[in-house]
Amino acid sequence: MNSGHTEFSHIPVLAEQTVSLLTEGRTSGRFRMIDCTLGRGGHSARVLRQNPEARLLGLDRDPEAIARSRENLAFAADRITLVQSDFAHLSQVAEQAGWDGADAILMDLGVSSPQIDDPKRGFSFRSNGPLDMRMDTGTERTAARVLNTYDGKALERIFREYGELREARFLARAVVEKREEKPFETTFQFAEVCDKVLKRSARRGAPPAPTLCFQALRIEVNDELGQLQSALEAATELLNPGGVLAVISFHSLEDRIVKRFMNDMAMKCKCPPGCPVCICNWHPKLEILTRKPVTAEKDELRANPRAACAKLRGARKLQ
Repeated sequence: MNSGHTEFSHIPVLAEQTVSLLTEGRTSGRFRMIDCTLGRGGHSARVLRQNPEARLLGLDRDPEAIARSRENLAFAADRITLVQSDFAHLSQVAEQAGWDGADAILMDLGVSSPQIDDPKRGFSFRSNGPLDMRMDTGTERTAARVLNTYDGKALERIFREYGELREARFLARAVVEKREEKPFETTFQFAEVCDKVLKRSARRGAPPAPTLCFQALRIEVNDELGQLQSALEAATELLNPGGVLAVISFHSLEDRIVKRFMNDMAMKCKCPPGCPVCICNWHPKLEILTRKPVTAEKDELRANPRAACAKLRGARKLQ
């Protein structure tokens, strides 16, 4: 599935479902959207083309993504404001841009296809490259620094919590032993250790052994889960009444945080169980729009296998 415009070299995941959720038929009139993870601008381009009056505030911590999306969204240059920033600083970015509210906010989490496919970025074990994994290449913490400087207990925590690996202790121990011989520098070095430690417990139908190891390391390098919680809170505050928050996640840790947050904001009462009268004075802030996460249809999966893990959740801001 392609947007129909040759400027895009990637395929935005769950594009039709996401745009439909965000706009709900609002194809004209004043419409302000914030894309917190702009990438190459695939989802935002659809909204901007659909509604000639729509305005976009786009964030991405990857400077290359900002540059590419500026080219891809040139058709709406006078309607876009693009800022290099992580979405944990959403409130400050919106304030500096003069945005006091938005009608739609999108978060497309994880790593984009162009990032994965570029060996120099070090996100994938399928090609050899430097152990970088930084979404913002201006920060100091790289994957190599984590592997070479964290102690065994810290590495075990990362692999257990972010990779959900039962073999976290063995993997951490193997990393510490290997780096004493030679510091980790390349993706293939780390992938080789992952293969060696995990191959005995590899399960049929499971992803390749290094997949969850690389995921865990990437989450640590970019503080992805901590930033997600902050961004969800900021987005809820920024939404105008009736505005929609849409989040696409790619692994269970992200999806769990999003689901828990939306359910918490949609609760009608937060009093302890058994309390005879409500005394919490809590008012729900969100209405859940997706009781179950939206996933890719067969046609999309055929065109874009990377959509297989994608889950879309949405909620509407209440008055």
